Order: sequence, then C-alpha cells, then structure tokens
Amino acid sequence: QVQLVETGGGSVQAGGSLRLSCTPSGRSVNVYPMAWVRQAPGKEREFVATINRRGGDPYYASSVKGRFAISRDNAKNTLDLQMNNLNPDDTAVYYCAASSTNTMSTTTPLTYNYWGQGTQVTVSS
Repeated sequence: QVQLVETGGGSVQAGGSLRLSCTPSGRSVNVYPMAWVRQAPGKEREFVATINRRGGDPYYASSVKGRFAISRDNAKNTLDLQMNNLNPDDTAVYYCAASSTNTMSTTTPLTYNYWGQGTQVTVSS
C-alpha cells in the first residue's frame, strides 16, 4: 500500500512563491511516474505537471508552464513542485499522484491510482 503526503501549501499574495513537497510512505514510488494535480472549488481535477520515473521529461499544463517546476529525488523519495509568480487562478487544493499502472507519464488524472490528501494553496490579489 502506498500513501502520499503533501506539505507546503499556504496563503500568499499574487506574485509570490510556494514550494510543495510530497513524501510517500509504505511502498516506494521510485518506479512510478508521478504528477501534481489541482482542484479549484466547483471545478474538476486539473493536470498541473508530471515527471517520469527517473526524474526526467517534465511536462506542464500551459497555464503553469514557465512558472512552476516539478522535480523528484528518488534517493530521498520525494516529489516537489516549485511554484513562482502565483496568481489567484492558481488557488486550489493540490494533490500529489503516482501511477503503478503506467510506465509513462500522462496528463490524465484518472490514470493515476495513488493520491495524497491534498494541500490548500490560496493566492490573493
């Protein structure tokens, strides 16, 4: 069983930065592609960024490209999301996700079968 725990959420003003971290417990997720997904109030879960098993090939949603950076350290068993130049549209609950059923990273949230409980990010104007 895999459990994912996100930390680092909070409230910032527009233009600010936050760094989210995801730490798995239980079985290692080093062999799984991982992603960050967010859900704003009243909206469906939205893909944010993904990274492959080895920590390469980062891919971003167009809405965050150039502002967010996903990274993973398999030796430390962590997944991070550095978020810069935040704006109010980034307000959402951010989830860490891993896929044990895919060998390749995907942008479809439904393909990820392990999820954290989420961490709130609130950006005020």
